[in-house]
Order: sequence, then structure tokens, then C-alpha cells
Amino acid sequence: MERNTPLVSVCMPAYNAGEYIADTVKSIIDQSYTNWELIMVNDGSTDDTATILNQLTDTRIKVFHQENKGPSAASNQAFKLSKGKLIKFMDADDLLSPNYIQNQVSVINDDEDAIAFAAWGRFYNNSLKTFRLDDDFLTKSMKPAEWLIASMTDKQVMLQNAMFLIPRRILEVSGLWNETLSLINDFEFFIRVLLCAHELRFTNDAILYYRSGLAGSVSTITSAKGAESAYHSVNLGTQYLLQQETSTRVNRIAADCFQRLVYTFYPQHQTVVQKAALKVKELGGSSITFPSGGYTKILTSVLGWKATQYLKFIFKNRG
Repeated sequence: MERNTPLVSVCMPAYNAGEYIADTVKSIIDQSYTNWELIMVNDGSTDDTATILNQLTDTRIKVFHQENKGPSAASNQAFKLSKGKLIKFMDADDLLSPNYIQNQVSVINDDEDAIAFAAWGRFYNNSLKTFRLDDDFLTKSMKPAEWLIASMTDKQVMLQNAMFLIPRRILEVSGLWNETLSLINDFEFFIRVLLCAHELRFTNDAILYYRSGLAGSVSTITSAKGAESAYHSVNLGTQYLLQQETSTRVNRIAADCFQRLVYTFYPQHQTVVQKAALKVKELGGSSITFPSGGYTKILTSVLGWKATQYLKFIFKNRG
């Protein structure tokens, strides 16, 4: 690895991201670290994404257009076109603080077996004034398995693309994105990738601004295919973790992951709900409660979570 200033490849799939992608690209151009390339794969967008990308003039930006194949295939294509020693996957609607890449490169410090990660938070309505840092996120350098276990105990781990800076060598060992997955494909991918590192190193003074609440975003898709993808991603990711440690605590973590699928996909996707519920039972059970607040919490206390979730589903999909 080139010392001090290795080439960093930012691999960015884009699908119908025209409303936000210019801001995302600007957050890369504005980085204090300058030895980067941005590989953008337009995954068959039907909005003005292609037009915006074709107007970019920075010579460090490379644009590739393909028919729609899904986010995993687009991410893999971006990686195959990249040349960097360090790789950052990034969604086309998120933002990085100006010193993000510089500080992550410094933290890795030419160690091809270490992955850098950084803090994150959400913002809504296209306004950074709404940004809130996730105070519950584990900001400690640790061995990968221990970090994952600690991050997933009694809570839902955040494994977001741009959070990590990954040496190419690790990706060559772990393998690329699973192209059969769409919804929460990052869960399976990052557990697999992180477990191939010898250490996860936290990066100070680096913040990922995660855009939330987008209608029609990948994270909001609840088709049958999306539900099946979520199940398979959780199934694979938890298997990787169980291969690292066979214990009551990891069984509990895995059961909690499947229980969240039960809560999320009831009553619409019964096949996935039933398979996930069976996994919860096989793993020894989960004690996490149905996520609720406000009126939902009141309804749940009176009607139970299933009736409450059914009413929410009916209300959301009323004609």
C-alpha cells in the first residue's frame, strides 16, 4: 500500500438519485484528502440522474451507465472499475464531513488488515439542521467479532456503506456483494467483510450524515422479494457470527434479528414471518418487544402487537 496517501476509491451505485446526488458528490469533492477516485454506476435510473452525472467535470470522477441490475450488482461493478488500495462504498444520497476520508486513511495507517469506521447520525427533510448523532453507536476500536457482538446485544446494529474504509485486500478475501440480495443487503455483506479484518479502528472527527425518511428508497421497499432478501441477509449474517462463537449470547443476538423481521413484515409477508418466527424458536427465543411509541404504544398495550401492526398496515394501504 502506498504510504501516507494511498488512492481511495469511492464506489457509488445510483438509482433515481437525481434530487440528492449533486450534494453527495460535492461532499466527496470537498474532502481535505485529495487522492481519491469516485466510481459512479448509474443503475438504470429513470429520472435525471444520468444527465447530472454526465455533467460532472472533475477528472477523478468516472461514470458508468448500465441497465437496472440492483444495488449489489451496481456496487460490484463500481468495485471492478476501481483502482484504489482503499475502498469506500457509499450511497448516492448521504454526506461525509470534510475530513472524513483523511482521518480514516490516517487511522488505517497502511495496515491492510484493519478497517476504519466512524460515527454517524440521521437527518431528515433534506436539512442538516435536523441532524442528530447516534449516541448509542459503539465508538471503540475492537476485534471485529467482539465489536459486532457488543453492537448487536439488545440493540440493532448500524452497518451503513460509507461508515467503513476497507483495504482492497480484505475485499479480495471476503468476496463482493451478494447479488441475490436487495433489501438490507448491507447486513450480510458487512458482517462477512468485517470478520475478515484483524481489527476495527474507530475514527475520530469523522461523521457520516445519513439521509432518512426518503419515500421509495431501497430501505422502504416491502415487496415479497424485498422481504425474502431481508430474511436471507439476516440468515447469512447471523450464520457468520455463529461460526465465530457458539454461545447463548450470540444465539440471543441472532434470535433478536429474526424477531425484528417478524415485527417488520407482519401481516403482509406471512411466509417470511413464519420462517423468521421458527428461527427465533430454534435459537432459544427473543425478549425484544414490539417497537412502539405514542398512539402505537397505547394500542399495543390494549390490543397486542399483532392487532396493532395489522391496523397500521390497513391504515397505510387504505385506498
